[in-house]
Amino acid sequence: MTRLARVGVFGGLLVLAPAVAALLLSWNGALEPPRLADIPDPGALTRWGLPVARAIRDVAAAVTIGILVLVATTVPPEPDTKPGRLGRTQAWLLSVAAVIGGVWVWAGFAAMLFTFSDLAGTGLRIGEILASFGYFVTDFDLGRSLLINVLLGALVAAGALVARRITSLGVLALVALGSLWPLALTGHVAGALNHDMAVNAQAAHLLGICVWLGGLAGLALARRRLGTAFGTVAVRFSALAAFSFILIAASGVVSAMLRLGSWANLASDYGTLLIMKVAALSLLGAVGWYQRRRSLPALNSLSRASRAFRSVAIGELALMAIAVGVAVALGRTQPPGEDTRLTTAESLLGYAMPPPLGAAQWFTQWRIDTLWTPLALLGVAGYLIGVKRLRRRGDRWPLGRVAAWLGGSVLLIWATSGAPGVYGDVLFSMHMVQHMTIATAVPTLLVLGAPVTIAMRALRPRKDGSRGAREWLLATVHSKLLRVLGHPLVAAGLFIVGLVAFYYSALFGLSMRSHTGHQLMIAHFLASGYLFASVICGVDPGVKRPVYPLRMLLLMITFSFHALFSISLMSSTTVLAEDWYSTLGRTWGNSLEQDQYIGASLGWALGDYPLAILALGLVWMWAKSDYRDARRYDRRATRDGDKALSTYNDYLQRLSDSDDQRARSESSSTLRCRQKG
Repeated sequence: MTRLARVGVFGGLLVLAPAVAALLLSWNGALEPPRLADIPDPGALTRWGLPVARAIRDVAAAVTIGILVLVATTVPPEPDTKPGRLGRTQAWLLSVAAVIGGVWVWAGFAAMLFTFSDLAGTGLRIGEILASFGYFVTDFDLGRSLLINVLLGALVAAGALVARRITSLGVLALVALGSLWPLALTGHVAGALNHDMAVNAQAAHLLGICVWLGGLAGLALARRRLGTAFGTVAVRFSALAAFSFILIAASGVVSAMLRLGSWANLASDYGTLLIMKVAALSLLGAVGWYQRRRSLPALNSLSRASRAFRSVAIGELALMAIAVGVAVALGRTQPPGEDTRLTTAESLLGYAMPPPLGAAQWFTQWRIDTLWTPLALLGVAGYLIGVKRLRRRGDRWPLGRVAAWLGGSVLLIWATSGAPGVYGDVLFSMHMVQHMTIATAVPTLLVLGAPVTIAMRALRPRKDGSRGAREWLLATVHSKLLRVLGHPLVAAGLFIVGLVAFYYSALFGLSMRSHTGHQLMIAHFLASGYLFASVICGVDPGVKRPVYPLRMLLLMITFSFHALFSISLMSSTTVLAEDWYSTLGRTWGNSLEQDQYIGASLGWALGDYPLAILALGLVWMWAKSDYRDARRYDRRATRDGDKALSTYNDYLQRLSDSDDQRARSESSSTLRCRQKG
């Protein structure tokens, strides 16, 4: 593709998406001045500029992120490239990502200004901006989210200019994917009922669109530069695109259910736009299936098939740009039937106050966490596929490890979607149940499943220098960061210090009020618990493990500190996050002081069964290690006729003979001395 053609393709994407958004918003009247007198009009520039800036920002961000993911996971370096360095094609694609990233940053900044103007009900007057814009981006959740997205976009664009190693590219791709989270927080239902489910679904939706749209754009751009490797890269990207389509479809269904409320609302303007978006994505899925079945198998052999792929890819990109434009129009259209009259508990929790906690509620109260439940199910599916691959080629994998992984995954789902997840923000006692399950029981079982080991054995290695799932896992396992975090003292310190710092600071209250804080809390507990459990009873590579007696000592000391924390909390008279719990207005159950005492008691008591699991796992591994050492010694003795034992016995005999000779010499010397005397 020539430079002029590349400019034409991206120019078309950056024009088509805002044009579709503006056309649809003009159709449903969203670009008209407000009809109610008490709603100020920000002016025509803001009304038209906001959707245009958002559409350009979304397309540019998607292309930037998708190219980074494409290069990090599918594109191989040239054969003469030094190990660990970026190849010429990879570096060129990164430079393209840097340019498009600059468009992302400036369009995001414009969208931020237009959003401020829209909310303030004023035009883009310099005086208003200087007076209040700083307050908007620092004290308002919406302003902070938009600012973080722009800053992360700037970091990604700058990093793409200077990155020269494949590991730096991987880190950059993760930062770029993380920039989607602030955008997910700005959706329609981010402040309504079920806002946590909506944010998770929106984040997954954005991730799928960015990987698909940007990856396809990068693939179309680098078709000639990839040469004979183009077919291989296209097949690899096809798997990414298929996963992205499933992610988009599943998250789209969840978002539509949350926003529409009923089938009758499909007749509204919002429903009509939603139908258009579903039609565009369905057509994209059909085109992608055609590419996978017809064009991809012939790419390495026929230049005509390569040209056909380019033509279909351009059509896909156009459909994606239209889908982005429809999505922007959806974002500026009020969903039907949105209930804004929420109780205090509903506005804080995002769902209705659950019923009083009884024995039945421990099993019947469920509210699916749309982040951790899909991740757990995905982990289960990947693990079972790995077991199946091993057995297909005749390798054995212990059923006990399978049971441990499944048990840890089920516990994670229950802790985040079952009773602990439902009542964790209402009762401190249930929060402690959730905390102990996620921080101790779940990581221990997952570690005993040995996921890294089975992944290394089941995933297929690559020979062309690119990094797939296995190569990135190897790079992570042997990274300097994991060596530091996996040090026994560091892992134990994170487990204990993180616990104290979280509960005796404002972080605990922040995790209640903020959905982002809540997800980071779960991620921290899970990661720190996994690192510590891996040090104690893990078999996977990546962490430094001391000898078994020191592991047992470290386990006892760490859980002793954990027990001391629970005891100190039991004796405390200060209620943690008191303003949060008191504002909820809970009318049933124990008082805040009693509930905190029960929670601290549960934290102490619930530390016993993970401790028992860790101790049993440690003793079992210790015994197996001794058994393996004994068998290894027996096999060696059989091979060499027990040469090591014979050598050792000869050494002892020489020592004995030397001692006897020394003793005889000393006796003779003593006798001569006496005779002379």
